[in-house]
Amino acid sequence: MIGDEAKGIGREASGSAFAMRMRKRIHNGASRYGRTAFYCLLPLTSCVFFAACGYQFRVEGAGPTIGGAPVQASSQPSAAPPPRVTIRTLRNATFEPNLETRFTNYLRHEFSIGSGAEVVPEGEAADLVLSGDILAVIIPTLSFTQQQTLESRAEVVVAVRVEDSRTKRLVWYHLAKGQGEFFVTSDLQFNRVLQNRAVEQAGQWIAEDLASRFLMQLEAGRLSKPVSNGSAQPGQKP
Repeated sequence: MIGDEAKGIGREASGSAFAMRMRKRIHNGASRYGRTAFYCLLPLTSCVFFAACGYQFRVEGAGPTIGGAPVQASSQPSAAPPPRVTIRTLRNATFEPNLETRFTNYLRHEFSIGSGAEVVPEGEAADLVLSGDILAVIIPTLSFTQQQTLESRAEVVVAVRVEDSRTKRLVWYHLAKGQGEFFVTSDLQFNRVLQNRAVEQAGQWIAEDLASRFLMQLEAGRLSKPVSNGSAQPGQKP
């Protein structure tokens, strides 16, 4: 009997110790999970608190710049306004009629969109004045048979000059060439239409080329320097 009672008391003690250890583990686990939840909720609670109090965190300015501090806008030089250019009607020195009006319109259109300058009508104040001549229109044969011509080309030569409107000195001179090809048929009237179209294509190509070259001269700062008389072609007034 005494042995049985001792065994029962030992089992009760072991059960009590086991229960205490389990309660301790549960308590420790709850504490650990509680701390984790607390640390997770702390930033959110802080944001809500500062937002409610009227505090806001804001980053202003351009921020860091690689290679040094950012340059202030006030220290940057202001861009110069584009030069104002007047394009006078070209002089037609060929036997092709009405080329001067069409070629001048081509120049005004291309210079207004691709030269970096502001094209103004004649009579308004301008910094530069562009004038020029249509020197030649040549129609060589490209391919032919013993009976007829199959294909021809229209070649046009135009010389332009740019002068300073105040000093009248020459700042740029260029001789431009353009071409357009066309097929030749047995219909003479239709051939004339095709030839006129090829001449117009040559004029448009010349206008685009001159506008691009003018822009390069302008960006290089060469339009502010006078051109020597040797730069002009023979027979051309500098």
